[in-house]
Amino acid sequence: MAVEDKYISYRIYLVAFAIFLMAIGIAVKLTNIQWVDGDYYRKLAKERTVRNFVIPANKGNIYSADGSLLATSIPNYEIRFDALAPKAETFEKNVGALADSLATVLTKPSSYYQNELRKARANNNRYYLISRNLSYTDYIKIKNFPLFKLGAYKGGIIVEQKTVREHPIGKIAERTIGYERKFSNGTSDGKGIEWAYRKYLNGKDGKILKQKIAKGQWKPIRDVNEVDPQDGYDVISTIDVYIQDIAHHALLKQLEEYEADHGCVVVMETETGQVKAIANLGRANDGSYYETTNYAVAESHEPGSTFKLVDLMAILEDKVADTSTVYNTFGGVIRYSGKVVQDSHKGGYGKISLARGFELSSNTVMAQAVYNNYKDNPSRFVNHINAWGLNKKLHMDFEGEGRAYIPQPTDKNWSNISLPWMAFGYGVSITPMQTLTFYNAVANNGVMIKPQFISEIKEWNKTIVKVEKEVINPRVCSPQTIKKLKAVLANVVKKGTASKLYSKDFSMAGKTGTAQVNYGKRDGTKMYYASSFVGYFPADHPKYSCIVVVHKPSTAKGDFYGAGVAGPVFKRIAQKIFTDVPSTNEIKNLNNKIPKQENNYNAYYANLQKKKSGIPNVKGMPGMDAIALLENLGFAVRTKGMGRVKSQALVADQERMNKATITLELL
Repeated sequence: MAVEDKYISYRIYLVAFAIFLMAIGIAVKLTNIQWVDGDYYRKLAKERTVRNFVIPANKGNIYSADGSLLATSIPNYEIRFDALAPKAETFEKNVGALADSLATVLTKPSSYYQNELRKARANNNRYYLISRNLSYTDYIKIKNFPLFKLGAYKGGIIVEQKTVREHPIGKIAERTIGYERKFSNGTSDGKGIEWAYRKYLNGKDGKILKQKIAKGQWKPIRDVNEVDPQDGYDVISTIDVYIQDIAHHALLKQLEEYEADHGCVVVMETETGQVKAIANLGRANDGSYYETTNYAVAESHEPGSTFKLVDLMAILEDKVADTSTVYNTFGGVIRYSGKVVQDSHKGGYGKISLARGFELSSNTVMAQAVYNNYKDNPSRFVNHINAWGLNKKLHMDFEGEGRAYIPQPTDKNWSNISLPWMAFGYGVSITPMQTLTFYNAVANNGVMIKPQFISEIKEWNKTIVKVEKEVINPRVCSPQTIKKLKAVLANVVKKGTASKLYSKDFSMAGKTGTAQVNYGKRDGTKMYYASSFVGYFPADHPKYSCIVVVHKPSTAKGDFYGAGVAGPVFKRIAQKIFTDVPSTNEIKNLNNKIPKQENNYNAYYANLQKKKSGIPNVKGMPGMDAIALLENLGFAVRTKGMGRVKSQALVADQERMNKATITLELL
């Protein structure tokens, strides 16, 4: 018995000791939580009930050179209701008037909203959805309705703001305007101007403090933001909406007619290098065409006969031959190391000059001219190409620029056929933008300019960054060579491979190109054609340079050559610009104000900034631009007619009211 009592006492002591140790552990843990890790746990508790949320800044706008909106951020609002925030007396006093007011802006009757608001209060709903995707105008109206105008604490209104990126001109130049995508893990990617100039466009995000009211539901603690967002700068592009529209539809028409896979057009201002239009269209499975890839910048391929201008410039600069030098086309077929070079014209052209061989795009003439004069020193020829920058990227602001390839005599794969094949644009690879830049240098009297997509970065009417013209090479060749090159390029249109494009009404100069793509491949990839035309207009005093490339035109249509497929696009663009855009010497009374002169970024934003609280004068602007501008500033807009703004209902600089509606008459 004594032994058993002793055993029981031992177990009691053991349990008591264990409890004592647990008590010590708990005390230590509590002390640790209170004093050692106290700040951490207090912060954790606070973060679970109160948290800072990011308010994305409005991105800056992207404008065309003529002042049209290409991309803009439109405020977008979501309004919810904390049904427990108002006192019972306040709720009952205002719920009917609030329901009546909501019915004037939203889609349902007053009775519906009154029932829903009462139901939300009965169910203790602190995050009831009133409406989402509201414009700034509707948001201001609802914010000032009965009950809601008392604010978040007394009236229960919860406002969440987002921004939506819109392109007012639609899908035109969509790939060049581009986009920026932000992911939940904090990374982002994008394309075009939106991505290349994001550090200017994005601005600085703001912060708003919110309190957790239910699972997954947060509401702002105060009516004001902790940190207000700072809007981004505006980017002024070089794109001219009028020329862009011409280029887009001219390319689209030809792609559809020839059922081509894809194509691109670039129109560049000769003297400045400013890109006035760039269209990139690819065919989808449904047969429609969309801007999905920047082919002009990204797609490096064998250029074909448009590369022959490189041959001619090198030959004339080195004075190893002249435009009058005569070559025998040998029935249109010659061989190098057993490989055949032939002309597209069966039977060749007999004996013709180098100039005529260029005008007729004779492969046999150009191959002989290059091979005969550079076979003993191929580096002399290739070094010209390298010096002109065709062996490297243009290093434009856009990512994804295609990589050029120019074979070098030191390469392992250099062979006896490398020179003659390079002579007619095979075995080399460059982008359409590189080809255009080279031709533009000839049009610009030997000065090679880097293609430019942006002219300014602005904050309202203040210039932040002015993008200056960048000269890549001040003199690609001598004035004498330029003169001869211009003559043969003009003759290509007058009496050469592009003679069908000739017009007595306006002059053009350029070069046709037709390249076989995927030739000689044994992996089952089918060969197809890439048709191109590159040049400038007017021929005597170049204003614009332009390149057109069409990939994989249907051979069933009967034509796949550059003159027949790409050439008409070039002509339509030149003809439309010549026909519809008056030259400066045709404009009279230059001292008088013309509505067109008001249609630019500086004009209407300078007017707007004289008084930020005023209504901007949008007379003379395109209707869609005026609507986007006014709505972005918080006005409701009504329109009559189509076209440009003839008049507006409210006088400019009249003080703006929260509920102002502007009526625009378009003509």
